[in-house]
Amino acid sequence: MTAVSEIFGCNVFNETVMQTRLPKNIFKSLKKTMAEGTELEPEVAEVVASAMKDWAIEKGATHFTHWFQPMTGITAEKHDAFISPTADGKIIMEFSGKELIKGEPDASSFPSGGLRATFEARGYTTWDPTAYAFVKDGTLYIPTAFCSYSGEVLDKKTPLLRSMEAINVQAIRILSQLGKSVTRVTTTVGPEQEYFLVDKEMYKKRKDLILTGRTLFGAKPPKGQELEDHYFGNIRTRVSEYMKDLDEELWKLGILAKTKHNEVAPAQHELAPIFGTTNLATDHNQLTMELMKKVAERHGLVCLLHEKPFAGVNGSGKHNNWSISTNTGENLLEPGKSPRENTQFLLFLAAVIKAVDEYADLLRVAVASAGNDHRLGANEAPPAIVSMFLGDELTHILECIERGEIAEETAKCFMETGVTALPRFAKDTTDRNRTSPFAFTGNKFEFRMLGSAASIAGANIVLNTIVAEELEQFANRLEAVADIQAEVMEIIKETVKNHKRIIFNGNNYSEEWVKEATKRGLHNLKTTVEALPTFAYEKSINLFVKHGIFTKAEVESRCEIMLEGYSKTINIEALTMLDMVKREILPVVLSYSKEIFETLKVKQELGFNMSVEKEQAYATKLSNLTESLMSKIDELDKLVLETKNYSDVLDAAKFYREYIFEAMQTLRVVADELETMIPAEKWPFPTYVDLLFYV
Repeated sequence: MTAVSEIFGCNVFNETVMQTRLPKNIFKSLKKTMAEGTELEPEVAEVVASAMKDWAIEKGATHFTHWFQPMTGITAEKHDAFISPTADGKIIMEFSGKELIKGEPDASSFPSGGLRATFEARGYTTWDPTAYAFVKDGTLYIPTAFCSYSGEVLDKKTPLLRSMEAINVQAIRILSQLGKSVTRVTTTVGPEQEYFLVDKEMYKKRKDLILTGRTLFGAKPPKGQELEDHYFGNIRTRVSEYMKDLDEELWKLGILAKTKHNEVAPAQHELAPIFGTTNLATDHNQLTMELMKKVAERHGLVCLLHEKPFAGVNGSGKHNNWSISTNTGENLLEPGKSPRENTQFLLFLAAVIKAVDEYADLLRVAVASAGNDHRLGANEAPPAIVSMFLGDELTHILECIERGEIAEETAKCFMETGVTALPRFAKDTTDRNRTSPFAFTGNKFEFRMLGSAASIAGANIVLNTIVAEELEQFANRLEAVADIQAEVMEIIKETVKNHKRIIFNGNNYSEEWVKEATKRGLHNLKTTVEALPTFAYEKSINLFVKHGIFTKAEVESRCEIMLEGYSKTINIEALTMLDMVKREILPVVLSYSKEIFETLKVKQELGFNMSVEKEQAYATKLSNLTESLMSKIDELDKLVLETKNYSDVLDAAKFYREYIFEAMQTLRVVADELETMIPAEKWPFPTYVDLLFYV
């Protein structure tokens, strides 16, 4: 086996490669751009392009692509060959600085939320020099931002980079007032990725999985996750081989895949990387999801990233572990040995507390999707109510500051196992809370509400921006006073007093918390349709415009894109459900019903004093369910036709949620009960037992 250290990053045009292939002055200039965000000179781009092309060709590349992240939530790419014709009818391999810096994909067919008309087609991609280029499948991939001809931002990378710059500027102001000499502050992320694996041949027989990513039908199997025997359990050979192959592919692209294990539900697994800067982490997570699917194909598997592929077992999330670091290597969310004396940490902690409380609705929007609605609040993921877990120690320290008291030093406790041979170790000062949406976990916050298929860009744009806003307010106060330390303590004290309602260390799944949250004035936006309109509220628009993240038009367009996306998702699911039930389920049910009734008729005609009471009851139940199924089909059919009456995106989304989605649920209940009555060999597609337990 090739050593990991030898293959890691071998397909990445990283700093090591740059240093060996670029002239010293060019490398120095590019590195400054990467580290400080300074403007890149055209002559630098020309030299970099030539070196990048030569390196890529040596790696087997024949094409290059500007790789970008439109509002679809996935990535996009258009491949161009390096070839250029010569006068003698041959070709040379060329790649210019202009081609590196700018591309021109069609911008008319990507979601724009009304910012662009179909005839306004021109769009631009521009190289992001803060992210590494890489070679994959014979193509040089160049990470880029994407905008329209008239300048509107149509991607997720541009606002993410803007939000990182916003928090950088405000954090440096704070640190300057605290006497720290720091030139760059970046947010870092480590996104844990949950996913399901199913057999490819089984998958191909399920139209719902192919078209929607989730099962629209499926009776509960005899065994689910109730024995809790899958979580961290022994990894099956077939899955282990897949994970090994996946790790190697990720490592080649410089992705720090670290942890892999079985998750709670059968056929569910997780991959977790080491932290990286938010921009790179976002690129890497998009690549991770893509490679998860591609590598699965090689092993006769299909990787499902939908938030809820199967009813009755846990869905899949993506835990966004977020922190703030300086170019001097300091983690600003590290409490240190004595958190009560670490005023810098407490000040940044206060900024996060205030941000989450004041902009909880935006955080809820950042994770909103039709798929994620199945998870949030289902006792398998955090609820839709946004709150923060800080743990007993930090909560106690903040409460003491609010009262003007000095918190006592927390005594170090050791874990006592009762077995002499086992080593003793110091316990953490607080437990973990897996039910909290936004939990402090030692030196970072774990935002646990994201769905598995989501781009992490949206959540981190919001996180960076709302924290930048609070840091700016704190910096303004600090710059206006002489006694910095006194003002720091006053800021922390005020923040705790005014925003402690957002702190909750208990069970977020309990009904008591729902009632308590209402008393505290916290919103419970249970569905995407309830949450999305808050994104375009005046408060939200003012925030994004102030920090240069979005224009007013861009905020409103994104709200429209998300609402349209929700409606389109439910519409596709409804049409798929109707197709499956009409063309697959109903014919089987009618055919089997005919067999049952013919058998019953024969027994009745034979006489012989044979009781047919049970057969009659069974036949009657089957008949009633069939009649109910047909009635539910008609109802859903009519409702789908009614959607044409709604031109307003919010009204349409509400109709889909309140009527279409509910009609789908009732149709499914009937179909799933019929599944339990039809012989397994007659049921038209693989069942949950087939899908979840045959990997």
